[in-house]
Amino acid sequence: MKNPTLFWVFIFVTAGLSYVFAAKVNKHKPWIETSYHGVITENNDTVLLDPPLVALDKDAPVPFAGEICAFKIHGQDAPFEAVVLNKTSGEGLLQAKRPIDCELQKEYTFVIQAYDCGAGPGGTNWKKSHKAVVHIQVNDVNEFAPTFREPMYKATITEGKIYDSILQVEAADEDCSPQYSQICNYEIVTPDIPFAIDRNGNIRNTEKLSYDKEQQYQIMVTAYDCGQKRATVDVPVRIELKPVCKPGWQGWNKRTEYEPGTGSKPLFPKMQLETCDGPVSSIRTTVELQTSHIGKGCDRETYSEKSLQKLCGATSGSTDLLPAPSATSNWTADLLTDSGRDSDLIFKFDGRQAAKIPDRVVPKNLTDQFTIATWMKHGPSPGLRAEKETLLCNSDKTEMNRHHYALYVHNCRLVFLLRRDFDQVDTFRPAEFHWKLEQICDKEWHYYVINVEFPVVTLYVDGVTYDPYLVTDDWPIHPSQIDMQLTVGACWQGGEVTKPRFTQYFRGSLAGLTIRPGKIESQKVISCLQACKEGLDINSLESLGKGIKFHFNPAQSILVMEGDDIENINQALRKVSYINSRQFPTPGIRHLKISTTVQCFGEDTCISIPDVDAFVMVLQPSEPRITIAGTDHFIWPAADFESAQGVVLFPDVRLISTVAQTEPPAERTAPVHKTGLMEEVIHSLDFCDILVIGEELDPQQESLEVGHSELHGKHLDATNSTSGISIYGVDTLSNYEQVLRKVHYHHWHAGGIFQRKFRLTCSELNGRYTSNEFNLEVNVLHDSEFIKQVNHMALQPQYVQEMSQPVVESNISQESAFPSAAAAVILVCVSFLVLIIVLGVYRIRKTYRHFAKGTAGTKENEMDWDDSALTITVNPMENYEEPQLAEEGIDEEEEEEEEEEDELEEDDITSAESEDSEEEESVNVQSKEQGKRREQLEWDNSTLAY
Repeated sequence: MKNPTLFWVFIFVTAGLSYVFAAKVNKHKPWIETSYHGVITENNDTVLLDPPLVALDKDAPVPFAGEICAFKIHGQDAPFEAVVLNKTSGEGLLQAKRPIDCELQKEYTFVIQAYDCGAGPGGTNWKKSHKAVVHIQVNDVNEFAPTFREPMYKATITEGKIYDSILQVEAADEDCSPQYSQICNYEIVTPDIPFAIDRNGNIRNTEKLSYDKEQQYQIMVTAYDCGQKRATVDVPVRIELKPVCKPGWQGWNKRTEYEPGTGSKPLFPKMQLETCDGPVSSIRTTVELQTSHIGKGCDRETYSEKSLQKLCGATSGSTDLLPAPSATSNWTADLLTDSGRDSDLIFKFDGRQAAKIPDRVVPKNLTDQFTIATWMKHGPSPGLRAEKETLLCNSDKTEMNRHHYALYVHNCRLVFLLRRDFDQVDTFRPAEFHWKLEQICDKEWHYYVINVEFPVVTLYVDGVTYDPYLVTDDWPIHPSQIDMQLTVGACWQGGEVTKPRFTQYFRGSLAGLTIRPGKIESQKVISCLQACKEGLDINSLESLGKGIKFHFNPAQSILVMEGDDIENINQALRKVSYINSRQFPTPGIRHLKISTTVQCFGEDTCISIPDVDAFVMVLQPSEPRITIAGTDHFIWPAADFESAQGVVLFPDVRLISTVAQTEPPAERTAPVHKTGLMEEVIHSLDFCDILVIGEELDPQQESLEVGHSELHGKHLDATNSTSGISIYGVDTLSNYEQVLRKVHYHHWHAGGIFQRKFRLTCSELNGRYTSNEFNLEVNVLHDSEFIKQVNHMALQPQYVQEMSQPVVESNISQESAFPSAAAAVILVCVSFLVLIIVLGVYRIRKTYRHFAKGTAGTKENEMDWDDSALTITVNPMENYEEPQLAEEGIDEEEEEEEEEEDELEEDDITSAESEDSEEEESVNVQSKEQGKRREQLEWDNSTLAY
């Protein structure tokens, strides 16, 4: 530029002219209202203004100068902002910058101004309006529910009075408006109670109350605000009654909770008798524990009948005529059962069901001594003239209708019929034995045992002996070749009718029906079989006063106490407790009843003491989890199966029982997802079943057995069948482990099989608690040395040690641990062997090629190399420095030979092996290949580097 001075003069002149022009263009200030009133609802951000927020500018429609660019709020921490919706029209919107809470502040006041856009795009020379006052009111939302000022209200009143106000409850609301913060109504939500409440929270009774009917009332009260929002938490109100002095028992709880395994639990620790200063001379109190609705009359052990007899020391040889339905005892499958309570198997007979006992089960000769035992629950027979109701009957199967022996009920009398066979002396002998007992038709469970020492027949009912009130004689049954049929629930009529049928049906419930020929049971065993495991007890008998007399019934369900001093009676009753010796008792209610008779001096009865009705709640026991663990896969040579000892199926089996224990709150230092810990418990089992998976056992070739010497000294026994073996009896987990570890499997022709699978399950309390299903697979291979090496490598000490640790999880992981380890070892060995063979063949091939190149070409067609019988000795320490090995690979001739070897290996696979998984097939094929090649290839891998 030639003259810079002139340039800068031009710039300054231009700027000055622009400023003067802008000042002339933006001549007016924006205009807004002088005051605004707005409303905003809490937790909302939009403000409704009156009048609406609009700014006007007289410079309109000049661009920028006549437009509104902003609204600004002046106020201390005003949580609002104003935005321009339309610059040309000047419309704006007032909104909250954050949620507004009415409970924090109900009103807001601040100043607002409008700003135009100035004279140009840069906003220069802008002008602002005057200040307008904005007043915002916050509308309340009914977001808070009423809350009571006290967590609980209590009051005590005297029975027999009407109160205008017993007590007053009070609630409050945190909302900010009068509409939502005031409590407009109270309501009693507990139904059917004699109380009412008004709008001020005053509670009154609507009728006279009786202490005998209810000692206290628990009432739930709720509140509503004026927006009809209900309190989220209702408040409990406890109103206790003070009795007018009336004779009776005081200080007792209607409900007593009993936790299993806690021993004896006092029932009335604070109980006392109020006689209102009457002249008492003697007191007689009876405490009755009512357990007729539990199991078979009370809480008894629910083991199977065989296991329970073994536990009580009963003589062996009894036959269970009502076993649980199974493949071997299917004659009870069509009977009605009631096994829903504590796994206690009960059969119901409604006058239409009966069962034929198979001939293989029926004892062939009862002799002069035998025992029949059963649980029975029976009521009065319907109709005016009751018919015979047969429990057990042995009658002619065809042609005739003679009853050889039978047990039946007739008109609430129990009758046992015993007709001697033709081989007895032909004289008049006792044949029918009758007992008339209240227990037969009282609709309660009782245990009946008939001991026969002909001609003496003794009946035991719940362990108490009864002699027959009537015995009738009869002639022996005449000789015949007719077969007999034993039935349960009715009598079989096979002759003298058009169509054979059942008759004399039984109506009632039966359980544990057994017959034992040749021996009778002692009273000690009978008492053990029917003994109750729950009952009443007295703590510290020595501390009872000398003036107290007490008496228990045999079942310890009734206790009678007598005395002449009230305080001694009170002390004695406070020591009465409930006890249940079962480790896993039946949960539920046991009703208690206390009846008291008071005598005064010179009078028979002077004070009437109302009966006390209470109950014991037996809580649900912690259910045990029975886990079976151990090695679940074996591979043994055929010779071991064919040996005299066979193979042991469960050499390291472990039986673990655990229960979930709640973690104490004090030990919880941080939130955790576990709600309980597993704690090992000691209890008994009553059976373990080993079942064969697949085809049943062939008795001609194989057997599954445990030696009787292993059962000696234990409460265990075992039964065999083609389906497996069952070990039963009430005994410890340790004894079951010892016996299971001695179970042997024999196969006299093991060369014809390749595997056998077994399943082991165990149970406690006749199936009430069952274990996991432990599946065992045993493979049969014929290279004994190789198999022993595989088993030795698979069962390392570390693995055995792990298996000896307590296991509480499922055996799923253990089922996969051993097969995977064995498969890995086999796969590595076989793969390494194949690699050595391939290297040896390759080296020989290469040597052969060098030799072929040195000879004449005419002799190539004459060369025919056969390596089928070649014996190769490879030194694994020799280094192969052949750079072409990785590059050239295997030529076409080697590939053809490998394909031929694969075809030969596939032909060796039998049909039995083809049914296994692909992994097992590969292991078997590779094992055979190893056996063949071991004879041809001799090498030492002790120092070979992998």
